[in-house]
Amino acid sequence: MKIYTKTGDAGQTGLFGGPRVRKDSLRIEAYGTVDELNAALGLARTETLPPDIDAILARVQNELFELGAELASPDAQAMGTATLGHAQITVLETAIDRHEALLTPLKQFILPGGTRGASLVHLARTVCRRAERRLVALAAAESISPHLVVYLNRLGDLLFVLARGINHAEGKADVPWQKPPA
Repeated sequence: MKIYTKTGDAGQTGLFGGPRVRKDSLRIEAYGTVDELNAALGLARTETLPPDIDAILARVQNELFELGAELASPDAQAMGTATLGHAQITVLETAIDRHEALLTPLKQFILPGGTRGASLVHLARTVCRRAERRLVALAAAESISPHLVVYLNRLGDLLFVLARGINHAEGKADVPWQKPPA
């Protein structure tokens, strides 16, 4: 089987179990950004990360693949791709609480940085926030599961905490924001 089909040459793509749509549609933009987030997490995982953090990111990558499949299905229930829900959100919240308890509470804003691994997770966090914005736009135009926006919102929080946790594990302090002189 060839990787190229030429069916997208006119700027359209097919949804799973649905019609062909423009490649710049809100739905394609949303799941494309989720795919970009997954790739950013894959890049972060090429670094040597604390094993528990790497395991969390591995699970999240698989869940993001499921989230993308749900977004690629205009009728996710009928196609069997509606798999993310409250249980996965609870797992994210538990991980946030567990990892945040190991960190010094923040007293000021911090900049993305520290170790390379932490910086890559911060970068993934910003892609996550963009994916969340794309889902909010899609949800305003079409019906999607509200769990998906909540999932990405919690994931952005988790990635922030994990980036700090990576720095902490490496003995590297958070990078404090410095207000520029007036």
